[in-house]
Amino acid sequence: MIKVLKEKFQHDASGGVLLAIAAVAALILANSPAHDFYQGVLEIPVVVAAGDFEIAKPLLLWVNDGMMALFFLLVGLEIKRELLNGHLSSLDQIVLPGIAAIAGIIFPAVIFSAFNYNDPIAIKGWAIPSATDIAFAIGVFTLFGSRLPITLKLFLLTVAIFDDIGAIVIIALFYSQELSTASLAIAFCGLLGLLILNRLSINSVAAYILLGTVVWAAVLKSGVHATLAGFLIAWFIPLKQLNKHGKPMLPALEQELYPWVSFLILPTFAFANAGVSFINTSVAELLNPITVGIALGLFVGKQVGIFGLCWIVVKSKLAVLPKGATWVQLYGVSLLCGIGFTMSLFIGTLAFENQDLSYLASVKIGVLLGSLASAVLGGWIIAKAKTNKLKTNKLTP
Repeated sequence: MIKVLKEKFQHDASGGVLLAIAAVAALILANSPAHDFYQGVLEIPVVVAAGDFEIAKPLLLWVNDGMMALFFLLVGLEIKRELLNGHLSSLDQIVLPGIAAIAGIIFPAVIFSAFNYNDPIAIKGWAIPSATDIAFAIGVFTLFGSRLPITLKLFLLTVAIFDDIGAIVIIALFYSQELSTASLAIAFCGLLGLLILNRLSINSVAAYILLGTVVWAAVLKSGVHATLAGFLIAWFIPLKQLNKHGKPMLPALEQELYPWVSFLILPTFAFANAGVSFINTSVAELLNPITVGIALGLFVGKQVGIFGLCWIVVKSKLAVLPKGATWVQLYGVSLLCGIGFTMSLFIGTLAFENQDLSYLASVKIGVLLGSLASAVLGGWIIAKAKTNKLKTNKLTP
């Protein structure tokens, strides 16, 4: 368990750096003479066909609907392992981060809604600032808080896991389109096939991948967002069944996916979605209600919701602080939860996928501003908490 966690932290820390590089590169291209080339590449049509079945999408949507399905597969594998055989399997370890995650979803959504309640289109983005980017958050924590208690890393990881569960539920309930009964039936049959493979203790990963691909394609055509297929497939991968190499299937698949997700899929997603052009854009256009709602939701909503509810719960003796941690350190971690880059951008693309490009530009600016502010202040606080431990103890309420 500890080995898996250490490997995850290492991947997420370095993956977070690569995410930042990809995002900066996208911003540079979007505001340079290469802007048209950048947009043109993302709009290249890609078609996959077999008989009468055809998937035709621009390259950007293959990234968002296809590659990100693997990200959600990894999220599902991680959640299943943690719930069945990890630190989420113990109730006393999930009370505080579980409550924190719920508050971290609700408070940002309320702040965004306060700025956009009177706009029927803008209000669709209410869930955008509710997400936490675990790769960025762990990356900043590792960079500035390497000497802090491991319990704080586990707290941050657990909050992010619950946050992912919340995001998946939100996407399923609020960002699905008109449903196709036939496609859903095919997807259900594919999931049933995965269940049979699981119950028969089949140890061929290729068999799960084949059926999983059928499920993904069917979900893509069904009106439910295709990335949810990745999350569903994960729950049919056996946890303890040994693969052909004598390793437990789920942890082995999880470890194999980590580098691909951390070093290819998420940076590619960032590069494809973070490029927003500021050319000929006024300050008034930048600071519109959508941008402000997202930025304040991430920067203010996350820290107020998570830290505030944690303080109430601990003072009520319903839970305890992570072992060895101080309130100042927990506040710093609460700020890091406001780094909502990947999932916030992803939800933004769903909320405004049929709207003018100006909506997505507002989303990107708001996410960048809110995430950057959270990362800078959160990193500074946990760095100070690390080097001034005695002073932080004195600040404990």
